[in-house]
Amino acid sequence: MKIAFIQFNGMTTLDLIGFYDTVLRLPRFSTMNLSSDLCALTEEVRDEYGLVLKTQKVQPDLADYDLVFVPGGFGTRDLRLNQEFITWLQSARTVRQKVSVCTGSLLFGAAGFLAERRATTHPSAYELLAPYCREIVKSRIVPDGDIVTGGGVSTSIDLGLYVAESLTDSETACKIQQSMDYPYYRTGMVGADYV
Repeated sequence: MKIAFIQFNGMTTLDLIGFYDTVLRLPRFSTMNLSSDLCALTEEVRDEYGLVLKTQKVQPDLADYDLVFVPGGFGTRDLRLNQEFITWLQSARTVRQKVSVCTGSLLFGAAGFLAERRATTHPSAYELLAPYCREIVKSRIVPDGDIVTGGGVSTSIDLGLYVAESLTDSETACKIQQSMDYPYYRTGMVGADYV
């Protein structure tokens, strides 16, 4: 499996790293063969606090990947209106699995991936997401066909475990969870509501 981790200026690094760290543990606990690239429009990006991250692939064709992951962050508010970025993201249209966390779903929405879909985002951004999808679901993880959206920042770890479980099995997800000393994930936790 080949994964593209999307980066951009103004992203929330925990959104990216929570999912990245979790999913890339899969080869340790399964026979799954993984490769991945950190992808962006530029050779480096700055997160919302100024942390500089290097890019491995500049503007690759996202159709070459099996899974595309998009984090959120305050940068998504402007980026969803950036035609160059949205056109690039649209190259993921045929990708088998598209996953976003937090306001990354706004970018999927702007790319047209959420039309007639159920989706979620950070609770503070429900109104921004509403024009892009059929229904806002106030849950931490919302799968709909080839797209999985996750709620706020800390959901990135849960989302990584959910995707790991969907790619393998609950036993593998539990082994990854234990290796991270992460006590909060429950296998099959789709639909866990915000309270």
